[in-house]
Amino acid sequence: MASRRRARTFLVPELIAKKRDGQPLSEEEIAFLVTGFTAGAVMAEQMAAFAMAVLFRGMSPRETAALTLAMRDSGTVIRHRGLRQRAVDKHSTGGVGDKISLCLAPLVAACGVAVPMVSGRGLGHTGGTLDKLEAIPGFRTDGSVAAFRDQVRELGCALFGQTAEIAPADKRFYALRDVTGTVESIPLITASILSKKLAEGLDGLVLDVKVGSGAFMKTREDARALATSLVRTGRKAGVAVSALLTDMDAPLGHAIGNANETREAFAVLHGEGPADVRELMLALGVEMLRLGGERSRAQARRRLEAALSDGRALAKMEAIVAAQGGDPRVVGEPDRLAVAPKGVVVPAPRRGFVRRIESKELGLVAVAMGAGRTRSDQAVDPAVGITVHAKPGDAVAEGSALATLHVRSRRNTAALRDRVAGAFSIGARRPAPRPLVLEAIRR
Repeated sequence: MASRRRARTFLVPELIAKKRDGQPLSEEEIAFLVTGFTAGAVMAEQMAAFAMAVLFRGMSPRETAALTLAMRDSGTVIRHRGLRQRAVDKHSTGGVGDKISLCLAPLVAACGVAVPMVSGRGLGHTGGTLDKLEAIPGFRTDGSVAAFRDQVRELGCALFGQTAEIAPADKRFYALRDVTGTVESIPLITASILSKKLAEGLDGLVLDVKVGSGAFMKTREDARALATSLVRTGRKAGVAVSALLTDMDAPLGHAIGNANETREAFAVLHGEGPADVRELMLALGVEMLRLGGERSRAQARRRLEAALSDGRALAKMEAIVAAQGGDPRVVGEPDRLAVAPKGVVVPAPRRGFVRRIESKELGLVAVAMGAGRTRSDQAVDPAVGITVHAKPGDAVAEGSALATLHVRSRRNTAALRDRVAGAFSIGARRPAPRPLVLEAIRR
């Protein structure tokens, strides 16, 4: 009987030193680190040192792909048996007012492409899809892998959170990076995003890489580098991937805060809502339908617009909400969603045109109000938030409303109001319009 080949063992300090000195690691060495860290054999201190070495020395595309796949394979990789359509998901790198997933997922599913979507919670100044979904009374995002797979097969879409079964190495590694100053590494960001997404059993993935003051990537060059890494690594793993670089120098839409954003996303499904939210939803939807098999971009857009106008997208979201324990009436009647009882208006200090909005500052104010969290174990208040009334290019009169804060009490809100006012730059001239989609990366 032939003996089984035993996996090689390595000395962890030597692997750390190797990467520290700028040498490449083999796929076997990377898998050894990830497997050992997941099992507790590689200490957190050692993995933190490895992350710091990667931050300074980087990784080759081959190493990045190896790290991604090792993290993916640290848990369950979902197989969608019996699924007749292609499975395509979308991921955003995070922005302020980004509620696109809530209207995009049911829209694409209504067009016949399966959308198995595993989302995250907000941390820092950006909101999280799970927090917005849980603003729906009764909505559950904590189902099992089996429930997730069954719902995708039955409804063509499921909106769940990451379970302990999906990419557990990423969950541990991200928590470590978050407290050791090693988040801002393109190879590590790539592996973190894709390890979860590739575990969903996807045929295709569309990435919305945000650029600007409200995004993690402040410059177009940095965003392009991340998008290129994500597309290249995903394709090395056998998944069709495309990316759009999109503007985040102003909040997306008018609503910031969990129930507030969910309400706005449902308005878009009703054929209403802000033009920028609708346009970005359609742009990303075209990419998703293309990866789902549609050859024509024009035809993909027509299919999406038809599913909006005839109510199929709205009906699909109602079915998803009902399947995940929520009250489906809120989809047709978004005013049923919670809103804090008090409003604090932020007036314009002078007449002119809104030239710029510091999106990150508005996101941080929303966090301070209770709409977000600074630690992963914090609860959020779904009812609080901000409504932005004036966007870049809009004319404002002295004293007109720039924004409204939705709060439980007006006490101690003066500082928050002043911070929001300071986030708006008002000038005498209307600024040139900025494109919403800056560029596409597909190869």
